Amino acid sequence: MTENVILQLTDLLTTRRCALRIDPPDLDLTLDLLFDKYLKHPPLETLRRERRIAADSEETLTAIQDLVYISSDSGALNDIFGGVEFLQDGRFLDAPDTPHAEPVTIGEKDALVVDLQIDRTGVGYDRNWAGFQRRRWDRHSDFFTGFVAETVGGQFGAECAKRITNPESTHDKHDLINALALRIWEADFENYSRFTGRKLVFKSGDETVLNIAEGRGGICSEKVQALKFLTDQYGLESEYVLSGPATPEPVPEDRLRQLLDTFDFRFSKRFMRYWQHLALLYRFDGMELLVDATNGNVPFLFISGPEAQEVLGYDAKRPVPVRMAVKDEDFYYHRISQDIVENMIFAMEGWIPYVDLVQVFDNELGLCITKDYMVAPVVFRTEKTFDTIRREYLRVCNEAGLPCEVSDEWGFMGPHGEAFAVDEPEKVEYILDSYDHLLDRYDEAHGPGHEAGLAVIRLASSSLV
Repeated sequence: MTENVILQLTDLLTTRRCALRIDPPDLDLTLDLLFDKYLKHPPLETLRRERRIAADSEETLTAIQDLVYISSDSGALNDIFGGVEFLQDGRFLDAPDTPHAEPVTIGEKDALVVDLQIDRTGVGYDRNWAGFQRRRWDRHSDFFTGFVAETVGGQFGAECAKRITNPESTHDKHDLINALALRIWEADFENYSRFTGRKLVFKSGDETVLNIAEGRGGICSEKVQALKFLTDQYGLESEYVLSGPATPEPVPEDRLRQLLDTFDFRFSKRFMRYWQHLALLYRFDGMELLVDATNGNVPFLFISGPEAQEVLGYDAKRPVPVRMAVKDEDFYYHRISQDIVENMIFAMEGWIPYVDLVQVFDNELGLCITKDYMVAPVVFRTEKTFDTIRREYLRVCNEAGLPCEVSDEWGFMGPHGEAFAVDEPEKVEYILDSYDHLLDRYDEAHGPGHEAGLAVIRLASSSLV
């Protein structure tokens, strides 16, 4: 028997996939025993030491754990979520079944691969968020503690950081939130990470912090999770706040819950506007602090007292003006039952098909939005389709008074693209690198044969010299 026996696990909803080398005798294990040994209680230290799992696969393995098993409040893994199914070659497996292995050649080496898929379409909204966040923090606790200390020290100095990162006074709590919120707000507002690196279709809070530390970022729902993930670990109570260009009227919570149960978004546009955006409301020492740290041309919001009440007021609300790429909009912020937002985030992790493409195209966020630019992909099959898209971009931008160029090539050749490349060389590399996977995902969703170019828009805050 070959010594190279590979277990490959794929979560079908999130497309997360990992692979590790298992002990050859474990080919005889039943499904429940195989998963107990290598998914619920994997010998990670041994796998690392013996180079039987790559770093990316290890990260993915721990993420899949949280999709398959319910966490306790302390972060321990308990039972499998109700509704989880396991498949091999399209056939459902039961716990006492023994998966089979297929012979393959990897490089010049023969191997056996046990290829299993995880189907969670029947799972409900049962995540224990406290336990989930605890597990994700414990996974990289030293790194996250260092991230916080570095961030706070960079704003207030190393000596003050020691006090602020052990917040007891109202002032220290305020400064800790402020430093972390600014760090997250300044990180890229981007979608290109969905198509580069680990290619995660939607990042959790801890994954967004890791992404920010590596020089990238996320969109509002990811950045807000990142801030909450960090401040939760320092005992700072917060709740999600919904926002969008809706109305000051109360949120139709029952209708939003219905959408999350049915995923029938037909005729729901006026309801969807309520959850176009997310922010956080902190409560400590008898005060409320409203924080919006997402960027993407949404202003940094850090307000408390009467000012926060004006924005969140029950009887009357003051809108916050937001520059959404080519137009200005008034955003209204709403208190909301937390199960709605938590379930929405859970759904975005995999139950909404092609959520990575939805954020780029349907939600019109493109690949990145900076203070001066928006860069968006232009996907087409024919020259006629490209010309139609190009003319629409030029029309909309001309009406808004914004310079714009649209190319049928994946590059930055025009004057605005060249200026963007000079100003943002790292973003250019990420965007160029995202081409292949973005097209693969688009072809998978809409059929093969697409090509892609780029639209570069100079926003109102900038001008081409």
